[in-house]
Amino acid sequence: MRSPWTWTALAAVTGVCATLPFLLADGDGPRPLSAAEARRLALTPLRAYRDSPAEVTVRAPLPGGTAVVRAVVDEQRHRAVGWFDTGDAAERGLLAWDGAGLEVARPKVDGSAGPLARPASTAEAVRDAARLRPTAWIRRSYGPASLDTALRLTLSLAAARPDDARRIARSGRRHLGTDRIDGRRYDVFSAGDAPVRYWIDGEGRLRRVREDLDDDRTIVVDVTGARVRPGVPEGPWVKG
Repeated sequence: MRSPWTWTALAAVTGVCATLPFLLADGDGPRPLSAAEARRLALTPLRAYRDSPAEVTVRAPLPGGTAVVRAVVDEQRHRAVGWFDTGDAAERGLLAWDGAGLEVARPKVDGSAGPLARPASTAEAVRDAARLRPTAWIRRSYGPASLDTALRLTLSLAAARPDDARRIARSGRRHLGTDRIDGRRYDVFSAGDAPVRYWIDGEGRLRRVREDLDDDRTIVVDVTGARVRPGVPEGPWVKG
């Protein structure tokens, strides 16, 4: 499994290596990592792996709008299932993805030809996905779209073992400052020269990832930490 801490690989996803300005709530300017911060970052991918499967919310820019995905991601199995919505009733449905590509299903939940009913929760979307026949899923490989980049990013946030803290300390990553999400304080770290930012709490748990694309658009992945049972269903990967 690819670790998020291979920062050069993340830079290659966007094709951008410029450091972008970033404003944070508490005014602590960018600085090199402390030894304690490097150790905490080394544990972050392992914590994400152990906390999986967990709920995420993805926001990716579209021409004239934003795609929102609410899903459960299983970092250990490298798979995810959820619901996507582009703001257009004709362009929303169930979504599954793995390391090789994604699958889309647009079942008529109420049996009609009208707009799809939006699930009340991620757990409901997962249950809907589990009930579908394998033939309901349409698969394609990843492309250059920002949503595809965002989905791939969600599967790069964990590893089965900690990273090397000494290598992290020498990597050029920086502490950018602090920010608050839902009233809780997070340290924000850069990914070296890549335009990626990580919000991490004092225990090393990842809360948010932001990736700035090369056209002034932004991808945001929020990791809520909420467990969704029973997790990612097998259905999208069963051959019909």
